[in-house]
Amino acid sequence: MTGTTPTRTLHPVGEGVYAWLQPGGETGVSNAGVVVDDDGVTVIDALMVRSQWEPFAAAVTGLGLPIRRLVLTHAHIDHVGGTKAFRNAAIFATRYTSSMLDEEMPLESYKTFMPAFAEEFDDLAEVGTRAVTHLVDDAAYLTPRVEVLPASGHTPGDLIVLVEDADVCFAGDLCFFGVTPLAFQGDPATWAEMLDAVADLAATIVPGHGPIGDEDDVRALQGYLRACVEAHGDPSAIPAGPWDGWLERDRDPINVEKAAMLAAGDEGMPSSMLKAIGLT
Repeated sequence: MTGTTPTRTLHPVGEGVYAWLQPGGETGVSNAGVVVDDDGVTVIDALMVRSQWEPFAAAVTGLGLPIRRLVLTHAHIDHVGGTKAFRNAAIFATRYTSSMLDEEMPLESYKTFMPAFAEEFDDLAEVGTRAVTHLVDDAAYLTPRVEVLPASGHTPGDLIVLVEDADVCFAGDLCFFGVTPLAFQGDPATWAEMLDAVADLAATIVPGHGPIGDEDDVRALQGYLRACVEAHGDPSAIPAGPWDGWLERDRDPINVEKAAMLAAGDEGMPSSMLKAIGLT
């Protein structure tokens, strides 16, 4: 794991490929990316609130190239809140992400779950988000460099961006490095299996949260998710492991409960997550 990478700047991870990392990676603090092609720029994710997406959009604009495309790796607000910062870009996402963006913004739940950003959510609600313009149902090349790969695990509509010529993968929230993942809309068992494919995609993996990593970081995440499944509903059954020093370990009950619910055939929202967003 590369913990010394500069944050809040376009950090080169390959020729014409940049990662925009936000420090920490805790709730509401996500990463983004940029890929340069002959016709202009592809942006990967748009962060959440104005204090995050304004400097990111300014840096992308500073490249002096047309911003052609915005790829959304999934629908969670910390990745899609800044879509209006890229007004002229075509927006690519899965059908699930598109349908989620069409729903009303659960403003009070955001404020409860991410109180550090509560004051900025009113502004976000006023600004709103853009709708998806191009649906991604299958693996496809958006440009000669940018390949999108539909996946699932963190949500039913995840999307991976692969830049094969740079050996870089933007995994969205299929990867959390140094940060405990959150599976309230996902399936920890499916997610763990999906990571076998992610680990083989590229040498450099830009996660949705946390520092840039590699296969070792993917395997650590996979081990944690499998531990959640094997805990059978008891967070205290998660054994010691590489995850002991991760941020946000208060997510353990949500992840373990979700895994147990799915094992029992229940696809609903974990009660621990409903509590976390103020609905119980």
